[in-house]
Amino acid sequence: MSDPDLDFTVGESGASATYPMQCSALRKNGYVVLKGHPCKIVEMSTSKTGKHGHAKVNMVGIDIFTNKKHEDMCPSTHNMDVPSIKRLDYQLVNINDGYMCLMSDTGDIREDLRVPDSEIGREIEGKFEAGDEFVVTVIAAMGEECAVATKVLASK
Repeated sequence: MSDPDLDFTVGESGASATYPMQCSALRKNGYVVLKGHPCKIVEMSTSKTGKHGHAKVNMVGIDIFTNKKHEDMCPSTHNMDVPSIKRLDYQLVNINDGYMCLMSDTGDIREDLRVPDSEIGREIEGKFEAGDEFVVTVIAAMGEECAVATKVLASK
């Protein structure tokens, strides 16, 4: 009766990486999945209804991880995927071989996140070498994670 291949010792919440939203309800500075990439909408324009009766929404978005520009067009009545985005702050403890050693508010340590190869990455390394105490903001969406900002801790 039972299947020996099923393993229930590890469970996921079942939460989807994205959720649907009607195209006309999306707004500038909101988030949307364009061509498979989670993007922040930087430009939106709506064209008038044509002879087939659908207004089209033209969107330009910047990938939240790579900062690449993506464009897409969609009828305003159709649904588009919106990424579920989680933003967490971690205190930087150390940098080992290009990986950040980060501590959460609860004291949990994680060492699986690379220092980004970007302006933020150089800022993180510069502040770390200067001995500053600061927080790294990590954004997570669609199974990817990336450090996107730093914030200096208020001195106590």
